[in-house]
Amino acid sequence: MQELELVFDQAENGADAERVRNGVIYHNFAATGVSAYYPVNFYLKTERGEVMGGLLGMVWGGCLHISFVWVDEAVRGRDNGTRLMDAAEAYARERHCHTATLDTHSFQARPFYEKRGYEVFGTLDDYPTGHKKFFLRKKL
Repeated sequence: MQELELVFDQAENGADAERVRNGVIYHNFAATGVSAYYPVNFYLKTERGEVMGGLLGMVWGGCLHISFVWVDEAVRGRDNGTRLMDAAEAYARERHCHTATLDTHSFQARPFYEKRGYEVFGTLDDYPTGHKKFFLRKKL
């Protein structure tokens, strides 16, 4: 086989990134026999369709993993984060999930998640320097 070219590309989406993600997903299916995978994407939108927040994650293996939660500053403090989390957790329960996981930094929303019943099970110091990254889980 010929030498493979190593290519740097910062695009997070697109066919190449999708191929890599699918490679991992299909490997996981084959290794575990668990093939029920569901993307979990909820958005907060204005009447014009402008995205003012959202939650991105996935359901697989009896677990909801939340990758990103964001609410625009203009609509924070109005329970929109709670609405997003409630919707994702309800969807996960419908899919028979027993656990939800996520991570957050020391300068982000750890108290918000802890009020929702999430518990820290791991910490990474100095990520970034002077801060911490927390790994949280919750029984559903």
